[in-house]
Amino acid sequence: MTLLDPQSTDLIIHRTRLWVERVVVGLQLCPFAKPVLNKGLIRYVVCAEREQGLVTQCLDSELGLLRDSDPTVIETTLLILPGLDGDFLDFHFLVESCRKRLKALGVRGVLQLADFHPQYEFAGSDPNDAANATNRSPYPTLHLLREDSIERARNSGLSAESIVGRNQRMLRDMGWDELHSILQLPAGVPPSNVKN
Repeated sequence: MTLLDPQSTDLIIHRTRLWVERVVVGLQLCPFAKPVLNKGLIRYVVCAEREQGLVTQCLDSELGLLRDSDPTVIETTLLILPGLDGDFLDFHFLVESCRKRLKALGVRGVLQLADFHPQYEFAGSDPNDAANATNRSPYPTLHLLREDSIERARNSGLSAESIVGRNQRMLRDMGWDELHSILQLPAGVPPSNVKN
């Protein structure tokens, strides 16, 4: 099993948490994420593996942990995969394989998987389209969600299509320069304490 030193792990989690705080919640890309963030219910896990079989082991472990956890303690998990920061298409194929694990583990209908990648591109989009930033994260990441949470979101009256459309328009209006400036850290600022 590939292990990173604690400092590298802390930095990866810090950058991911910053992205959640400033982009996902700060720009309201997910209107349901703020309460989960504010209550400290997001689990951040780094899996440094590069081989699909070992990544699958990390995924299986986290799916089991999330399934068996009290949602008032862990609502959702971000499984961060810094070793898979290469080609987005390769990652996309891995994600399809990971989705099959939900059925194999008997958690389909209980848990769901969303994916993010630094080079994420929507099918048919221009790679430079700022709308792709809705699914771009500092590192390849699998977001493990509870179906109950998704159902509550659906009952809020906001459709996934309306949220995606709004996000894409907003990010195109902002452009890459403004998006990058949101994620900039002042020099010398150490990572804050992170809960994982």
